Amino acid sequence: MSDEETSKDDAAKATNDWNATVIEEFRANEGIVGGQFQGAPVLLLGTTGARTHAKRVNPMMYLSVEGSIYVFASKAGADTNPDWYHNLVADPVVVVERGTEKYKATASPLSGEERDRIYAIQAERYPGFAEYQENTKRTIPVVELIRAD
Repeated sequence: MSDEETSKDDAAKATNDWNATVIEEFRANEGIVGGQFQGAPVLLLGTTGARTHAKRVNPMMYLSVEGSIYVFASKAGADTNPDWYHNLVADPVVVVERGTEKYKATASPLSGEERDRIYAIQAERYPGFAEYQENTKRTIPVVELIRAD
């Protein structure tokens, strides 16, 4: 295994460990978490692995506006989309956990002016999202989570 492969494996393990800690805290405290998410709206997004079909859960900030819920595939401004985004494009049926509520939803990526409008609202509320977009060459995807119930 090359040094680059070892480094990627170490980074993936660190991310998985961090996610597991946030997920545990979220579920133990009815959706309230501290750390970098302190005071921010956070949900858990359950996806199905595109290749493995394994169930995955990722904590992330969301935006609730005009009766809709949106998530942002920012990956903190990295030049690649997060794995969870690839997974929901392959299989848009997801599970959303917000607070004590858990429900199925359909993930629908936005495009064009609607994507830009929603991203601008998030960037205004949480300026880190503006920095993420500035720091990457890609357009950060915005996904609407449409409740299936």
